[in-house]
Amino acid sequence: MKPAVALLGLVLLLDATFSAEESCVGRCGIFNPLTKCQCDSMCVYYGSCCGDFDNICPKKVARGDTFEETDGVTETVTMTMIESTPKDLPPTFNTIAETTTAYPQPPTTQGPQTTQGPTPPVDPDPAVCSGEPFDAFLQLKNGSIYAFRGEYFFELDDTSVLPGYPKLIEDVWGMSGPIDAAFTRINCQGKSYIFKGNKYWRFDGDVLDDDYPRDISVGFDAIPDDVDAAFAIPAPSHRGKEKTYFFKGDKYYQYEFKHQPSHEECVQMSRSSPSVLFSRYTDLFCDQTLEDLFLELFGSSFSSPHTGPRYTSRDWQGIRAPVDAAMVGRVDVSDIFEESTTQEDKSTPVQNVYFFKRDKYYRVDLQTKLVDSASPPYPRSIAKYWLGCKSEETPDASRAEKR
Repeated sequence: MKPAVALLGLVLLLDATFSAEESCVGRCGIFNPLTKCQCDSMCVYYGSCCGDFDNICPKKVARGDTFEETDGVTETVTMTMIESTPKDLPPTFNTIAETTTAYPQPPTTQGPQTTQGPTPPVDPDPAVCSGEPFDAFLQLKNGSIYAFRGEYFFELDDTSVLPGYPKLIEDVWGMSGPIDAAFTRINCQGKSYIFKGNKYWRFDGDVLDDDYPRDISVGFDAIPDDVDAAFAIPAPSHRGKEKTYFFKGDKYYQYEFKHQPSHEECVQMSRSSPSVLFSRYTDLFCDQTLEDLFLELFGSSFSSPHTGPRYTSRDWQGIRAPVDAAMVGRVDVSDIFEESTTQEDKSTPVQNVYFFKRDKYYRVDLQTKLVDSASPPYPRSIAKYWLGCKSEETPDASRAEKR
């Protein structure tokens, strides 16, 4: 009799332990590689959540890509949406507008005193408000945004250029400017890529990985050299593929990455060097199914592979090729007007991409591939809305582009 009682007790203990491993009670936000299911914010993306994850763990609503609307800048968004107030924006430097003209100016050569000979030309690239086109825009995994022009680059905040810029590209990134294109992968690694000629460099943050640069033909099959612009979108799930879009001339090309880190690898990477871009994306998965979320963010055209290059102006209506640069904006959640009654209608994720051409830029909805309707309309001035330049009017935070 006693062995039977002991055996029954052991079975009950194992059953309780097994049930605890399959529950998120007391485990929300935790990844444990020894358990059968998980309860962290990435479990929906990886399809590894416990059965009670939705009921036990609180929802996260990721808000990022917008600032509060102010007078003079209004958005006319399709589906009668208004944009929400941000909750995770980087700090705003209110004094930047007053110090714009204090940035380093292009050097001038002082020769012998003479009344003859031409005056050396002034290099417009390091002058932030010169109106010259940019070669690339890059947002690192920590959210920092950089603009590359000629031999120099600038770091931007929500309204303008940060103090201490421009800096020489070669001094920080290791290659001489100008560069051709740049992007950051939206996964837990968050590697950044810079392209120039037939080479590309890969960075973890601003630290160059070993054995780079490499040939584009080796690392990115069927992608041409000397590209004009590039941006990346995340995979719809761990089973899906990340994609990058390269633009050259009047065409664009699609590339699919083949490797995705495992859930455990992703957790370890996030602990040592988290990707803010990827966290915003996976937080949105807690509110919607994987497929529905991806289609709402990027549209059905991004879920089917292209064969060969396609014409930019045909697929991206309103964008006239070639473009100088491109950068994906942060995902945000836009709220419908109060008369909407269903919860499904009140949280609609929006993903935008910015195309830069000469001294102007366009904001495009990736679901529709159409230029956003807004007042003032696109294209808008890069100097005014991204750089906080005084050349047009006094810089004003209310005019900053939502990025």
